[in-house]
Amino acid sequence: MALKKQSIRKNMHITSEGRDIPKDEIIQLSENWSEKQENFFRKMLKQGGQFKINGIPYKVVLELRDDLDSNGNAPVNLPPISGERSF
Repeated sequence: MALKKQSIRKNMHITSEGRDIPKDEIIQLSENWSEKQENFFRKMLKQGGQFKINGIPYKVVLELRDDLDSNGNAPVNLPPISGERSF
């Protein structure tokens, strides 16, 4: 069972030997991996880092968002409140 395109998000940058690897190439490579290697790759996609699978070095860099709150939610843009309010 190979990886799916949905497994690799747009905030993940995957490189091998100094060059960026496109999603399609990673999916093609994952067809030859064992289930254990595939699960390990998925875990590394979530946390990032450097590792090897079948002797090929990979580096996953996650692009972190600094506009998220402590719960991981994106900011909510509310319409401005007028100055006059009656209670």
